[in-house]
Amino acid sequence: MRILMTGGYGCIGSWAAKLVLESGGELAILDLKEDRHRLELILDQALIERIRFVAGDVSDPLTVARAVDLTGCDRILHLAGLQTPTCRANPILGARVNVIGTLAVFEAAAAKKDQVERVVYASSAAVHGPPDPDSPGPIGDLVRLAPLSHYGAYKVCNEMNARVYWLERGVTSVGLRPWTVYGVGRDFGMTSEPTTAIRAVALGQPYHISYGGRQDLQYVRDVAATFLRVLEGPFSGAEAFNMHGAVEPIESFVQALEDAVPEAKGLVTHGDRQLPIAPDLDDSRLEAAFGPLPRTPLREGIRETFERFVELKRQGRLEA
Repeated sequence: MRILMTGGYGCIGSWAAKLVLESGGELAILDLKEDRHRLELILDQALIERIRFVAGDVSDPLTVARAVDLTGCDRILHLAGLQTPTCRANPILGARVNVIGTLAVFEAAAAKKDQVERVVYASSAAVHGPPDPDSPGPIGDLVRLAPLSHYGAYKVCNEMNARVYWLERGVTSVGLRPWTVYGVGRDFGMTSEPTTAIRAVALGQPYHISYGGRQDLQYVRDVAATFLRVLEGPFSGAEAFNMHGAVEPIESFVQALEDAVPEAKGLVTHGDRQLPIAPDLDDSRLEAAFGPLPRTPLREGIRETFERFVELKRQGRLEA
């Protein structure tokens, strides 16, 4: 595969880059600037040097079209986007990057339909509204979407536009809806706090997670691997799928952290505010379409994340 990735310097993008390069794939990253700091947390320098960097703004259609021409990519992995805090503070900027940027990607793919076989893009669990106390079970892909944030609304818009590109121009695409992604490199966004807690423990510092309630914790390596599975597996059409990991209350995450890392005991506390996104999403349609998906047990994912943070601390690369 020859992959053009937007948002490749983010958390999921950095892990996807690692998996692509380790498997021998070709990778180019389109971004405003070359920022390797997350890549350097998880990849060795030899792998990083194999990445082709293309400078440009994803919200500029001509820039994205040129990147597709320049790289000769046969698949686009579209992960670029501004997270909830930025979209709340500046909705117009959020729309320009999250919506116009996605339209630019689909326009480029439609113009090069003989070259680009598929677009896989990051949607979000934020397309769903808050949990319904009268329906506590897992929520399927095809329910009515009712986001409570600009960020979630932009993701709904992207899913609808992806479907139109399939119906009108034959662009195959898949959107995936991650929830709380945790692991090395996750350092920004509404649900980055569990990772920050693990990092604090590696530094021997206390940390308070500002919210509580239930959420779906998904190890970043599993999430990246699922994006790549969807990128290469047989598929035709335009669909958006829920993702599913370990659905746990925050106190169970803290307990799993203390079980995996005994020195964490007493360092991490949490609030009681439930985040306004349904915590338990059914991913059976995704698994039916693309086969068994990677699912690292929560305690194992926490332990691996902690050990990597400890190694970075030993190297003097983990800031307080």
